[in-house]
Amino acid sequence: MRNRWIVAAALWLAVAGCSHHADSAAALTERQRDSLIARSPLPGASVVGRAMNVSDAQQVRADRMNAAMDSLTH
Repeated sequence: MRNRWIVAAALWLAVAGCSHHADSAAALTERQRDSLIARSPLPGASVVGRAMNVSDAQQVRADRMNAAMDSLTH
């Protein structure tokens, strides 16, 4: 009977520990998570970094095009 209480307490602590970890991970934005992945030693992580660079470049290009369109209409 005592072993059941120990197992139940250990399970409760594990669930409580995991729930706090999930809250802190949810606080990160998608960009922050991708940046952490890109800097990690995981296989293929550099691809995430390159994809972020391409995305940034495309956003800069879109911003320039929007600025040009705004200047034409005003």
